[in-house]
Formats: sequence, structure tokens, C-alpha cells
Amino acid sequence: MKKSAGIILILYLIFTSLSGQVVYRHLEDNSGLSAVVAGSGIEKPVYVRIIYDNYSKREGIRSDWGFSLLLEGLEKVILFDTGAKPDIFKSNFKSIGLDAGIIDVLILTHEHGDHTGGIPGLVEMRKEIPVIMPQSFSARFKEMILKSDLEPVLVLKPAMICKNLYTSGEFSGSIPEQALVINTKNGLVVITGCSHPGIIQMLKQIRSDFNKNIYMVFGGFHLLQKSDKEMIEIIAAMKQLGVVKCGATHCTGDNQIKLFRDSFGDDFVELGAGNTIILN
Repeated sequence: MKKSAGIILILYLIFTSLSGQVVYRHLEDNSGLSAVVAGSGIEKPVYVRIIYDNYSKREGIRSDWGFSLLLEGLEKVILFDTGAKPDIFKSNFKSIGLDAGIIDVLILTHEHGDHTGGIPGLVEMRKEIPVIMPQSFSARFKEMILKSDLEPVLVLKPAMICKNLYTSGEFSGSIPEQALVINTKNGLVVITGCSHPGIIQMLKQIRSDFNKNIYMVFGGFHLLQKSDKEMIEIIAAMKQLGVVKCGATHCTGDNQIKLFRDSFGDDFVELGAGNTIILN
């Protein structure tokens, strides 16, 4: 494994010295979207392990500004973002009892340190896996990923990662971002990092691209500056889109999370580091 990683790095350095740029692999197969139809979806439970969050739900699990989770139960084991600090990422990962050796893919939502800063902690436990990231990530960041014995894989449009798991594609804006989409028989489950392009805009685009209702959405919604009036409008828009269950955390804001919790009631999904969500 170490030898193959060394070969990748050597080829990268040779290519860079000759051409001045690197050609990265792209995730472009959108043929899998045709499988997202009514009645289709995961056949067995998918376990969502929250590793890193502003809030902690278990003794011995540290809270910190950032977000990361692990998906188990699909064809591939997916790490979604890495939080901000390598030591907290590693500590929480091990305290939860997870095995980094089972990770098949790392998904990075956007190029902010509170979602990518834990990467050095990850590579101490797991290397030589693809890192799926928006195409617009900086050249410097892509080079860092490659030099960390990881493989950058770029996305622009919606595409299948494995059966019943998709990238939303890159949402443009001042801070480009991608989300994850899981196909379940109840509808789509959308997982967000920070929703910088706008949570409602993202959900509308996902529903249009995948042509299926959105059953659940959870993650960071980046609504800290929104007033109560604006929040009422956002929550109403989310419900109008058909969202049944919602879990707001990380950069959403404490008061804003309370409003989501009050509005969704029993259908509010509690996150927080150490928690596990089961998708059926």
C-alpha cells in the first residue's frame, strides 16, 4: 500500500514538473440517477455515526466547532467531512469505537477548516482512499490531498457514489459546496455540511435533479444570522418542499436549532457528537 502511494506521488511530481498542472479524476456517471424512483431505496438500515459536532451527546466525546460523520450500511463506508482539529477527530473517532480501516471514501463538502482540518488525524489512521470534493476546490488543497496519500476525485454535477448514495453535485456561489443524497423508500435523505449556498435553494435543486420527494434533511444549515421571522419562513419553505424529518446542528445557531426542534417536534432528529441515527 505504501509503495503504491509512493508511485502515485512520484507520478504526480513528474507530471507537475513537465506540464505545470495535474489532471484529476472526475466523478461524472449520472446514469445511476435513473434508479431513483418511487419505491426504490436502501434495503437494510444505514447507521449514521456523528463523530464531530458543536454539541456532544455522550460522556467522553468532545464537542467543538465543526462537523463529521460516518455512514455504515451502504455498499461503501463513507466518511463525511473531518471536523476542525485532528486531535479531537481522532479522539472522538476512537472513543466511539470506530475502525478507520473500514473507510472506503472521504466526502468533503466545502473548503473550510471546520470540515477539513481533521484530515491529518484521518491519514494517521487511514490512507489511499478517494476524496470526493467539489471541482472548484483550490489547486493548493488538491495538492495537499494528493501529498497526504489520498486521491482527489472532483465532482461538478449529481452522480452516483455507490448504490443508493449520490453526490448532489457542486452548488455554486461564493462558497461552493456539495451535499450527500441517500435514496430510501420513504424518499431522499439529504446530508449537508454548512449549506452555504442556501438550504432551501439546495433542497429545491436536489428535488428537481433527482425527481423524488425529500423525506429527511440534516446537518449544518448556516442560519446563525437569521431572525425568528426569517426562520419561520425557512421552516415553512422546508415543509412545503415535503420534508418530514429535520436535524439541524453545527453552524445552524442555537436559537435557530430550537425553532426547528419546536416546529418539527417528534420528527426533529437529534445530532451531536456520539449520537447515532438509523435510516431505514
